[in-house]
Amino acid sequence: MVSYAKNMTRQRYFTNYITRMLIPVLLLVLTIVSGLTAYILMFKSLIYPNILVAKTNIGGVSLTEASLILSEKILKPDFLTLWYKEKKYQIETTDIDLSYDFSSTAQNAYQIVRTGNIFLDLKNRIFLLFRPEDVDIVATLNEEKLQKIISKISDEISTKPISPSIKLTSGKIVIEKGSAGNVLNKTQLLLLIKNSFSKGTSTNLEMPMTIEDPSLSSKEVDDLRTRAEKYIGKNIQMKFEFTIFYLNDSEMISLLDPRGGYRQNLIDEVIQKNTLLINRNPQNPKFSFASGRVQEFQPALDGVNVDTNKYKKLTALTLDNLSNTPEKTLSYDIPVIRVAPEVSTGEVNNFGIKELIGRGTSTYFHSIPGRVYNVSLATSRINGTLVKPGDTFSFNSTLGDVSEFTGYKQAYIISEGKTILGDGGGVCQVSSTLFRALLNAGLPITERQAHAYRVGYYEQGSPPGMDATVYSPSPDLKFKNDTTSYILIQAKADTKHYSLVFELYGTGDGRVATVTKPVVSNVTPALPTVYQDDPSLPIGTTKQVDYSAAGAKVTFNYSVTRSGETIFKKTFISSYRPWAAVYLRGTAPAN
Repeated sequence: MVSYAKNMTRQRYFTNYITRMLIPVLLLVLTIVSGLTAYILMFKSLIYPNILVAKTNIGGVSLTEASLILSEKILKPDFLTLWYKEKKYQIETTDIDLSYDFSSTAQNAYQIVRTGNIFLDLKNRIFLLFRPEDVDIVATLNEEKLQKIISKISDEISTKPISPSIKLTSGKIVIEKGSAGNVLNKTQLLLLIKNSFSKGTSTNLEMPMTIEDPSLSSKEVDDLRTRAEKYIGKNIQMKFEFTIFYLNDSEMISLLDPRGGYRQNLIDEVIQKNTLLINRNPQNPKFSFASGRVQEFQPALDGVNVDTNKYKKLTALTLDNLSNTPEKTLSYDIPVIRVAPEVSTGEVNNFGIKELIGRGTSTYFHSIPGRVYNVSLATSRINGTLVKPGDTFSFNSTLGDVSEFTGYKQAYIISEGKTILGDGGGVCQVSSTLFRALLNAGLPITERQAHAYRVGYYEQGSPPGMDATVYSPSPDLKFKNDTTSYILIQAKADTKHYSLVFELYGTGDGRVATVTKPVVSNVTPALPTVYQDDPSLPIGTTKQVDYSAAGAKVTFNYSVTRSGETIFKKTFISSYRPWAAVYLRGTAPAN
């Protein structure tokens, strides 16, 4: 009983103690809650205290009052001053359309600690009593106008960095390592300007400059030179149908990125340039025949679009491979996506002409106007010729008379061991290009003769020995149509770009033509220069009428197979005499 009484006494004591302690706590909590409630109710439609805009206190006032206070206390600056070292630029704020929106600024201030999150807002409202909150001025400006002004200033104060470069000059690699520049950080300056307006701080700003140094170290220069040396004397051939696009050593070296890899923007330029020459829409065929000749012919052609992504990868891969091989030339086919035409060539004629079977090209840069004219005229008279199955084609017979009476102009020809002006100079450009098309088509060439000496026109983009001279009645260029269908000769001279194309159309029979690389031997030096007096030229005048050329023997083998069996083969031998440069010296008295 005594123990029970003691326990009851202790319990009553503890209960009284808890009650005495809890009442003050509850009163404190009630006081705080009442105070906070009063605080919240007091500023229900007012901006909370301790909120500043550009050091201007707008706490405890309404939106309207805050907007009025800000418009009175904060003045929009008339000028913005930018400086760097001794240079200073003053910009009128009206030139960049600067304006302050105090109504929106007051609204932003009012929204402080009013996020809608009860507990977060309560915490921040309490902190606000002890820690002021800064609100930005809502400032707007014409960023485009400001950026133009900044760009102009940048051009005046910046020292632009010079990027490293590499090129091949006269067979030597020239590397410019580049140099550092001190450049205005336009992005950072724009942020500083915006911040100065929104914070209402100083509008006298030092412009931030950034040192940009793209220059190469000595080791990087050595590494770049080592990479570049692997391309000297080499080239890449990019093939599409019968066209070859070249990248020579100088062009490849310019594609090298000084810090590794390749300059993709320059590769893109190469690809874009070639793509413009390759892409085409599908073409349906056209064919018309009259007076024994084809008057109009347009073969069916697939539409073609270059696959640029694969093209880029192939180019980079081939550049890599070429730098790691002793081979002088690497080639690849340009990847394309083809779209077939609606009609095929064989559907528009009854001559059995279905497809392209051979193609030959040449260029004749630096030709005189008369030669250019004659190339075009002779081409037009061969173009459209049909050769029956089993017939032998004669270039001279098909071309007809070449003289002033048939429309030809004078240009340089080889006659009796001399290069002289004569009617029809340039016709051999046409016969030589047809000769190349015949080789490509795998047709039997029954007569062909090389020129007396090596002529530069026929070695533009072509090895020596690929020419065929003609002069009626002989020498002549002849071939036999040993196929079972007609062969149509199509030719086009582009006088603007000094290029000539011959295309042979017929029906392919599976034959494959192979032409070995011409072998040059028995090279003899050019003959001494010859000077000849010419009474038609004034004294003191010198005119070159012939050009020197080394003598040589050029040989290549021509073979044609079908289904692995040889149809025929032939060795072409061209014996070129050494030639002298000839100058005419005027002897006529000066007027």
